[in-house]
Amino acid sequence: MTGQSARWQATARLLRRAGFGATGPQIDALETQDLSTHLDTILALDPDRDPGALATPRPIPLTPAAPADGVSASALDAFTGTLADQMHDLTVWWVRRMVSVREPIHEKLTLLWHNHFATSAQKVPVAEWMGAQNQTLRTLKLGDFRTLAVAMLSDAAMLYWLDGVGNSAAKPNENLSREFMELFTLGHANGYTEADVREGARTLTGWYIGRGGRATLVWDQHDSTVKTVLGRTGNFSHDEFCDVVLSQPQSATFVASRLWRQLASDNPPAPAVLNRLVAAYGPRRDLKALTKAILLDPDFVASSGTVVSTPIEWMVGVMRSLKVPLNDPQLMDATLVALTVMRQRPFYPPDVNGWPHGNAWLSTISTAARAWAAEKFSGLGDLSIVDEAASTDRIDATGYLIGVGAWTDSTAAALKDVVDDPRRLIAAAVNTPEYLTA
Repeated sequence: MTGQSARWQATARLLRRAGFGATGPQIDALETQDLSTHLDTILALDPDRDPGALATPRPIPLTPAAPADGVSASALDAFTGTLADQMHDLTVWWVRRMVSVREPIHEKLTLLWHNHFATSAQKVPVAEWMGAQNQTLRTLKLGDFRTLAVAMLSDAAMLYWLDGVGNSAAKPNENLSREFMELFTLGHANGYTEADVREGARTLTGWYIGRGGRATLVWDQHDSTVKTVLGRTGNFSHDEFCDVVLSQPQSATFVASRLWRQLASDNPPAPAVLNRLVAAYGPRRDLKALTKAILLDPDFVASSGTVVSTPIEWMVGVMRSLKVPLNDPQLMDATLVALTVMRQRPFYPPDVNGWPHGNAWLSTISTAARAWAAEKFSGLGDLSIVDEAASTDRIDATGYLIGVGAWTDSTAAALKDVVDDPRRLIAAAVNTPEYLTA
């Protein structure tokens, strides 16, 4: 293959990591632009005004009333069936939106923050709550981290997921306090103690979820006595608890490192990189500045090929690049089945740690599901760039179509065996190391 320029390949990586896949024409259009200006422009866009978002409006389900004790089995089945149908529709919607949007960076960042504040419909089967959390992440993902973190502490889905609803002054529950410090803001065993967890749990007591997923603080269930958290003493509210935690100097490095590993590399940032990211994040905890700093950092380009694409990134990227039509409900259902088999169905992270990363996605079972999806999508998509190329140029044309700037000799040799069948060629290409990593 005639390899693309280093600038072209760096642009391809930016588009793939800031979205889902990339095509040659998209890369060509950006290759000569100033990337800083481009990022300023797209990060300032309203994600809900994107043409693809407008064409795929989020379902707003009405949660049925919970059955009373002693209801019939059929009534209980009807209730759980309605919840399941609503979650299915919400999941289909998000996949369709990720594929449909013109500028995918906002959906990509919503997905990454969904993984950070991992909440699963396995335990929270209420689409109304999960959809509202999804929109909160989308709305706040580029503001200050403090606003996002406070919102998660009073989010209905999060409160239910981490037992915040059952956390009362009479019977404190430590789950939300512990995970907020360990997984969301500071890092495991990173400067807090078990006493801090217990005291933090007391500050988060008293929450109740009402109709419409509205979280309300019930004061007679809230512990209004003095607590000591991370060396500070007071009668803290949940937002003051958040301030105490985020004031710890290790919080900035934790947040910056976590976002780096989701956007740039499966490996932690080097110390010099981390210093630059923390400086961009700054005292305002600026997520937009942090996101831009990651995508423009010299080590971002140098880290090319160090991220194994997650199943959602891969699946949505293939569908976008091949322009797979989304109007077949059976295809969307089958896509969800494939994502479930690959163990990354949206709204269903396995636990509060979120989804794994790296080589965990290269399992045998994932390979089988990818092979099915690649065959299916290549049969439905627009392969004209490859179809119309001479057989001697088809491997290059395939790379151009899916945003791969260069093939290794071994990959090119393998692809040469199917060069006469564009459908099989594309299906093979999207399962090569060059496409599975970015």
